[in-house]
Amino acid sequence: MNESKSNAPEDLGFGRVVVQASRGRFLNKDGAPTGRKYGLGAQRAARWYLAALATTWPSFFAWMFGVLLLINGCFALAYVSLGDAALVGGEGLGLADPFMRAFSFSVGLFTTNGTGTMHAVGSTANWLVVFESLLGPFLLVGASGLLIARLTRPRMRLRFSESAVIAPYEGGRGLMFRIVNVHPGEVSDLQVRVSLIWFETIDGQRERNVHSLPLERNSVEFFPLHWTVVHPITADSPLRNVTPDTLAEADAEVLVLVTAHEETFSTRVTSKMSYRYDEVRWDAKFASIFATSVDDSIAVDVERLDRMDQLAEGTTTKPAALEAADAPAPVGLML
Repeated sequence: MNESKSNAPEDLGFGRVVVQASRGRFLNKDGAPTGRKYGLGAQRAARWYLAALATTWPSFFAWMFGVLLLINGCFALAYVSLGDAALVGGEGLGLADPFMRAFSFSVGLFTTNGTGTMHAVGSTANWLVVFESLLGPFLLVGASGLLIARLTRPRMRLRFSESAVIAPYEGGRGLMFRIVNVHPGEVSDLQVRVSLIWFETIDGQRERNVHSLPLERNSVEFFPLHWTVVHPITADSPLRNVTPDTLAEADAEVLVLVTAHEETFSTRVTSKMSYRYDEVRWDAKFASIFATSVDDSIAVDVERLDRMDQLAEGTTTKPAALEAADAPAPVGLML
């Protein structure tokens, strides 16, 4: 793409050197950055903590129970390895398997619920008891802390349309994508910033630049249903005269940053997303997402978020007249 230097590109904080040297995607589909930092060590504990906060509830409970059972299983094996005389008093439990008796003893000790009539015999077995009685409450407190952190962590669960689309808009074309809040909690005062990263040819040199894309509207006060975010492609747009081939040749990526006020915890939250050039559809438009409700109130069907209606070939793959340098801006266009 050719571009004059009068339209100064940005860098979004990446830095010009990083933007020029980097290849591939800047953001994953889940909003996580693709950049890496070396020289900080493995940071396994911090990464495990962040993963525990971000994972789904079924996965969280599965991992918690799995880890606790594994630890108790290891202690049970340690008791069994000391012989039958290491644990006594478990005859009344009705457990013939030595491992199950040791496992029951370990769980009671680990959770501080008590071991009943069972007790350890011998110095090695009692040292195991001391170690487990200290480790158990410590790990349970840690698991409870993770649970509380997940429950009290403000978050915004936005669902983005799987693809963006170049669709007809106001007599021309527009880059569009849809978002919807899938969390039961309400958010308000949404602010959206959309940026374009791609390669351009400036003064005969091919370089990668970042441009902010002006939106039809970049904020909404209330967000009860969904929002179709639109960048009108006009004569002033970095995407003017763009085609599927030029978008692919420029290795384009559209970065999306959404900030909002989360009302449950009364704080600002963010969500990020990106669309690569091969995740942008052409000659199509979003299908209606509205649904009929039993009480005649306005409703949307989130399952229709990604649905599109196919248009005639060439509808949006060819530049529109509004993208010419001398074309007037459409009346009422909000930039």
